[in-house]
Amino acid sequence: MGVSGAGKTTIGLAASAVTGVTFLDADDRHPPQNVAKMAAGIPLDDDDRAPWLDAVGAALRDEAPCIMACSALRRSYRDRLRQHAPGTLFVLLQVPRTELERRTATRDAHFMPATLLDSQLATLEPPDPAEGIVVLDATRPIDALAADVALLLDTRVD
Repeated sequence: MGVSGAGKTTIGLAASAVTGVTFLDADDRHPPQNVAKMAAGIPLDDDDRAPWLDAVGAALRDEAPCIMACSALRRSYRDRLRQHAPGTLFVLLQVPRTELERRTATRDAHFMPATLLDSQLATLEPPDPAEGIVVLDATRPIDALAADVALLLDTRVD
């Protein structure tokens, strides 16, 4: 989990390759109107996110075990996902703002414009310790982060 540009897809794909666990991207579950809204530089609101979160939660439940790249910016969103898939473990990828700006400005072929970074950072609710979210410094090498995720999956007790 994390804001746009944190490396969710890159690290998720790398962790999937290490573990053999299926990788899914929550972005693929956005309805077309959400994608169009974001592509136009308009942040999503909770009404936009609700059906998307339900689709992501169903995928987490139905495709378990899996690695899912998903922003999950607010605790209420994470709680909603856990309603569908109670055993979900969240890993927050933390990246300094300057690096996020660099990453989002240089990537292409993504519907989420760099101009929405401010709204994502404003929406992000840092995890409460009671949530049990693992926080990783996502400026570290991809292979090290993938290994961390693999270890979390390997040692996870449901």
